[in-house]
Amino acid sequence: MSQEFHITSLVIHAASKSVEDIKQRLSALVGAEIHAVTDKGKFVLTLEGETQRSILDNVEAINAFEGVINSSLIYHQVDPVEQKSEEHHEH
Repeated sequence: MSQEFHITSLVIHAASKSVEDIKQRLSALVGAEIHAVTDKGKFVLTLEGETQRSILDNVEAINAFEGVINSSLIYHQVDPVEQKSEEHHEH
C-alpha cells in the first residue's frame, strides 16, 4: 500500500492586532511551520501531512481563527512514500 506526503504553502493575512495570538495558534497546528511573519499581519506558512484531508482541515481551522482576514494557497505538492517490504531490507 502506498502512502502520500503532502506539503502546502500559504500566505495568511491577519489583523495586525491579532498577530501574536495567531502566531501561537499556527505554531500549535500539527505539521505547521511559520517561515515569516510581519507586524502588519502577513504570514508565510507551510503545512505538511499524510493526507490531503489533513491539509484541508488545517486550512479550514486557520480560516476560522479570529483575526484571520484570508489565506491564499501558494503551492501544493504530493509525493508518494514508498514502503519497503521486509525482503528488501539489507542486513
